[in-house]
Amino acid sequence: MPRRVLALIGLTLVALVAMMSASAAATASTPRASVPQASAPRASAPAGATVLVGTGGLSWTDVSERATPNLWALLRDGSGGAMSIRSVYTNTCPIDGWLGLSAGGRAAAVREAPAPQKPCATLPEPPADAAAPGVDGSVPVPGWADWSAAAKATNFDSSLGAVGAAAAAGKQCIVAVGPGAGVAAAEPDGTVDNWVPFVPVNLVRDLNACPISIVDVGALRDDVAAGEQAPDQSRAAQVSAIDERIGLVATAAPNGADIIVGSLADAGVQERLRLAVARGPHYGPGELQSTSTRQAGLIQAQDLTVTLLSARGLTVPDSLGGSTLTFDAASGNTVEAARARLTRLVDYDEASHKVHALVPPFFNTFAYGQLVAYLIVLLVWRGKLGSDSSRLKVLRWVRNLAVCAASVPASTFLANLIPWWRFSMPMLSVVVSVLLFVALIAVAALKGPWGRTAWGPMVVVSGVTMAVLAIDVMTGSRLQLSSLMGLQPVVAGRFYGMGNVTFAIFVTAALLLATALSSLLVRAHGPKLAAIIVALIGVGTVLVDGAPFWGADGGGPPAAIPGFAYLVLSILGIAMTWRRGLILALSCAALFLGIAFLDWLRPATERTHLGRFIQSIIDGGALDIVIRKGKQNLDILLGNAPLTLLVPAALLFVIYVLARPTSWGSRALQRSFQTLPTLRAGLVALVITLTIGFLINDSGTAIPAVGATVAVPLIVAVAVSALADEARVGAPTRRDRRRR
Repeated sequence: MPRRVLALIGLTLVALVAMMSASAAATASTPRASVPQASAPRASAPAGATVLVGTGGLSWTDVSERATPNLWALLRDGSGGAMSIRSVYTNTCPIDGWLGLSAGGRAAAVREAPAPQKPCATLPEPPADAAAPGVDGSVPVPGWADWSAAAKATNFDSSLGAVGAAAAAGKQCIVAVGPGAGVAAAEPDGTVDNWVPFVPVNLVRDLNACPISIVDVGALRDDVAAGEQAPDQSRAAQVSAIDERIGLVATAAPNGADIIVGSLADAGVQERLRLAVARGPHYGPGELQSTSTRQAGLIQAQDLTVTLLSARGLTVPDSLGGSTLTFDAASGNTVEAARARLTRLVDYDEASHKVHALVPPFFNTFAYGQLVAYLIVLLVWRGKLGSDSSRLKVLRWVRNLAVCAASVPASTFLANLIPWWRFSMPMLSVVVSVLLFVALIAVAALKGPWGRTAWGPMVVVSGVTMAVLAIDVMTGSRLQLSSLMGLQPVVAGRFYGMGNVTFAIFVTAALLLATALSSLLVRAHGPKLAAIIVALIGVGTVLVDGAPFWGADGGGPPAAIPGFAYLVLSILGIAMTWRRGLILALSCAALFLGIAFLDWLRPATERTHLGRFIQSIIDGGALDIVIRKGKQNLDILLGNAPLTLLVPAALLFVIYVLARPTSWGSRALQRSFQTLPTLRAGLVALVITLTIGFLINDSGTAIPAVGATVAVPLIVAVAVSALADEARVGAPTRRDRRRR
């Protein structure tokens, strides 16, 4: 039997790799219907001229037909996108945005912590006696050496001068107009060939001198840090002035040129998504999109660098983080169509901006609220709360509360089906939206014949949670985007797939669903069928979480597979030996590398971080990535001690309780273990998965903490059901328990 089971596990892993390979091949060979043109390769035939206009501080909420007629015209006839501009620090200064454009990655001028409260460095000015473009007059950019050293010292592996170096290698010239443009166009040594001031009467001459033009039209500044000089103009006046300069550039640009406008910086200390818009032969009416985000209407600042180079057929280094911008075509350039696109772009900005401020209070309230609920459960458990006559009612209320708490994570994603960010009180509107779905899930879990069983709520809540996240990931991760427990575009950590929080919720729900179903099947049909069902749930979980075209999660499958494997072996009565554990660990590593290799086979612009990890192995930088991620995890643990140290401490305590059946904690759960025979094995499997996830993922402390928000309430609901059953049949009174 052990050999058969090990063979079954091995075949399951092989099947996973085969399915992912087939799906990856299908994805690579089938173009998306919504994209009117394929993403440009990293080197292509040169197109017409490209004019990149850089500004800062502008968001789509600043754009309207009357206040910004030039930006409105670009949006009406071209494609717009909300752009994540996150750089090295929380907020992005104008100099940071231009340095990031130069590097095609995250780069910034050095600021002392706390960075958002430090004034931004001033941009270097082009020489006052600058020669006309095309005249030999290479000049150095002041401060370049310090900025280059700062970029190399960060964990983002950015190198300044990528734009200038690619243009020089391709023997194409760039004209830089304005202060920031010189920073973006500089070569790695910090020199610029064609750097001139922004002079309206010279724009036609300047923009027609080279096939690539980079123009700085100034940045909006308002909520600046202390010590930084704020402009004398109002915000509305600054917006109007920038829009006017954008109009001048659009008028002076060469005929047939692509004009791309990007707001590269924040307006001050407050971070949020900024605007980007493109118009020209390659960008008709619609929404910008990039394979780096996989979200129509949402792009990254790094995409501008890649787009600028690929548009001219220049070779783009694989180290750059962005992708070539394409557009999702709209029905036309009517005013009504443009207004609808603007509303969608404003929704991106408003949802991301408002939810970002709500996440910390939500997590704190949810966490402390659960602690209070667990205290109540403990008091009920020990017979300290409620009289003997009211004990059954108290237990019923505690069970209902636990089921509602377990329904919250899935409800935070479903809440994005309602545009709560459009209301004047975002905290109230999002709470009401979440509670609406909590009520729906809890009613479904507690009503009906299954609601009277110990396993019913666990099956319904975990099943709904797993289904919501799986469907969302497979359809583009739209519910996760800007949700309370999902992906935050303004942070720019992830834009699709499963991050640590989503993985923790998803895998916890999957293991609890497998545990509940296997308990029922073991009683009704024996262990073999139960083990098969658990294995199938495990395969589906790993496929959705790890597939590059869905979850694209590198650290998830190596954590999930051991948990499901342990549960399968436990159901079949097979002990986990060191030899079997080693085989399982090697199989997980092989699966991870296999998936990453399949992702690496795709074009560089379509790879996820899995494929880029394989490339880093080839380039010799994989060890640096592993060390960096480990350091990030350690910094989070030690930097927020002693609070974050409670996570590993809690894991060790739970492992101790489950490993020693004679401990008081395990004895308290014995009634539940009798009701659900595979519950103890399921909890051990869950602890195995959450512990591995905590150890191998950067910011992994969130995994066990978030997993507990689903697991603990459902376990409490099962345990309370067992206590309620005792109370119904006449359990010993409080006095009897004290006598014992």
